Amino acid sequence: MTNKYMYFIANWKMFGDLRTLNTLDSVINFSKLKRKNKFKIIYCPPNTLIRPLSKRLMKTRLDVGAQNCHENENYGAFTGHVNSKMLKNAGAKYIILGHSENRQSGETDKLINLKIKSAIKAGLKIIFCIGETLKEKKNKKTNRVLAKQIDNGLRSIKNMSNIIIAYEPVWSIGTGLIPKSEDLLKSVLFIKNRFGNKPPKILYGGSVNNNNITQLKDINLIDGFLVGGASQSSKKFIDIIRKTFN
Repeated sequence: MTNKYMYFIANWKMFGDLRTLNTLDSVINFSKLKRKNKFKIIYCPPNTLIRPLSKRLMKTRLDVGAQNCHENENYGAFTGHVNSKMLKNAGAKYIILGHSENRQSGETDKLINLKIKSAIKAGLKIIFCIGETLKEKKNKKTNRVLAKQIDNGLRSIKNMSNIIIAYEPVWSIGTGLIPKSEDLLKSVLFIKNRFGNKPPKILYGGSVNNNNITQLKDINLIDGFLVGGASQSSKKFIDIIRKTFN
């Protein structure tokens, strides 16, 4: 059982409509019943749901985040894009940046750095994703990759108080595979040490579900979980939170 303050972030990806929001009543009620446990639940839905979800979650323990943003902090001729200021205005308090699915679509460390800076200026809290591919892992380049992503993604950012790191091995996302406990511990420890005496909160993401959470929660250095597909089911998401504290 853990007594730490834990984060549970639901990354809904391209999922959900207005009817889906009705399924969150059970999570809201669960959070009321578990006030003695120290945790923060954050839902990151598609942009279309940020406003209605933020209204629905008013006066609850749950917060709302976005999944990405345009790097330009001002309005402009960027058809189909939304910047951090617009997301903040819609009701988002957090934002996921640097997710591997976006990196694979062409996002560079430099671009992610610009997005992080714009999001900080807008007043959003950052969930900064880092992680190695299977090839990089096999070639024993995990630490080199993580160091590069951290150093370049957070370049020139002095204040880390509004940044959370989410370690998500690319080879784990959506595959059902998770790192061995000893490997995960080493990676999380490496990330923490990269920041010196005051490291940010470190989350784990990548195929987190209500079955493997009993293994993952035993890594004491982890401060929470970024949950993908399993968070689309309120029942499974509640089970993940409950098992973390049992």
